[in-house]
Amino acid sequence: MPAETVSVTGWGRTAPTTARLIRPRTYEEAVTAVRDSGRRGSIPRGLGRAYGDAAQNAGGAVLDMTGLDQIHAIDVAGGSVLCDAGVSLHHLMEALLPLGWFVPVTPGTRYVTVGGAIGADIHGKNHHVSGSFSRHVVSLELLTADGTVRTVRPGTDLFDATAGGMGLTGVILTATLRLQPVATTLMSVDTERATDLDDLMARLTATDHRYRYSVAWIDLLARGTATGRAVLTRGDHAPLAALPARARSAPLSFRPARLPAAPAWVPEGLLTRRTVGLFNELWYRRAPRARRGELQRLSAFFHPLDGVPHWNRVYGRGGFVQYQFVVGHGREETLRRIVGRIARRRCPSFLAVLKRFGDADPGWLSFPVPGWTLALDIPANLPGLGAFLDELDAEVAAAGGRVYLAKDSRLRPDLLTSMYPRLDDFRALRAELDPRGVFVSDLARRLTL
Repeated sequence: MPAETVSVTGWGRTAPTTARLIRPRTYEEAVTAVRDSGRRGSIPRGLGRAYGDAAQNAGGAVLDMTGLDQIHAIDVAGGSVLCDAGVSLHHLMEALLPLGWFVPVTPGTRYVTVGGAIGADIHGKNHHVSGSFSRHVVSLELLTADGTVRTVRPGTDLFDATAGGMGLTGVILTATLRLQPVATTLMSVDTERATDLDDLMARLTATDHRYRYSVAWIDLLARGTATGRAVLTRGDHAPLAALPARARSAPLSFRPARLPAAPAWVPEGLLTRRTVGLFNELWYRRAPRARRGELQRLSAFFHPLDGVPHWNRVYGRGGFVQYQFVVGHGREETLRRIVGRIARRRCPSFLAVLKRFGDADPGWLSFPVPGWTLALDIPANLPGLGAFLDELDAEVAAAGGRVYLAKDSRLRPDLLTSMYPRLDDFRALRAELDPRGVFVSDLARRLTL
């Protein structure tokens, strides 16, 4: 089985480390790769969309699982699919949408693998209705540190440790998923402006239950009475009757548009407070005050950035930090305070979104809890950024909140226990399941997972 020594980084392109990259093409090769991991261990990796160091392993092995990418069976009548963990959500959509089915949960990109979706227990715009990805997993096959392949089902400790466990319990080989029925590949979308953060939270609280999908883009450079102003976008899958006559002949057609890739080299300093402030002003002003029932392509509603390959390059060689936290209902003052601090500090973020989470998911390290989650991208070379985010971490932890491990690249380990109350259970299960530390990552070392 071929292996090469490469520099590996997350989607944020910060803190690259060198590892042996191994690409198993069969389950047997995956077993061999795990057994031959060496003293620095190994970590499974999908399409590299974790923003930080979760799929890096300095001096060890990284198992590229994208070669195991077969869809084995689709139950068209019952709405389920059995597939390899290396299958991307994009591939699933291509196969499932013509049959009238959609993936139950998708993040802001469809270029993540099923194994990565379970390992990070991803969430989407529909968490308040559908929960995280792992809630829709019927069963999975997990290759553990001793080379055994185990069938793992919901309701067991091993499943709850694996869902959101960042690949540290083993290598997911296959998964069976429940699907979402759809009649078309168009979305019926309502868009409106919110004048400030309180206005936005009031709109979400009052009407989110009417929508399957909901998300708000926030202008984090706006200050004063406009602090937290936003564009709120919500919708659901459009029924066949909502389509114009010309579109009804092929209602399940799926052809996402693609623009030219971002250039390999981008001038440093492109994303400044001034340029991002101009973008934010234009984006807010061009949004309708209130528009109902607009038909949008599924890809445009869920994955607008997928239309620009390698969009992460626009941040330049220094890369960027994606910071995402959640605080519970009743902690709105903490959210207000953090949004105000970010606005006053003038962090140049043009990708900032707020969502409401529904019920918590069973994964011991799953991120969502009922409440408010804010995610933002910030250029990594912003002066004083590390110290500033450390202060926000402390504020989030004090409010009983947490940060998202799949996006983290710099959290201090001392805050982790308060953020994730089942952390000790996770560590104990790992010690029992993997006493030699076969599965390890840069994230795991940094946070002593």
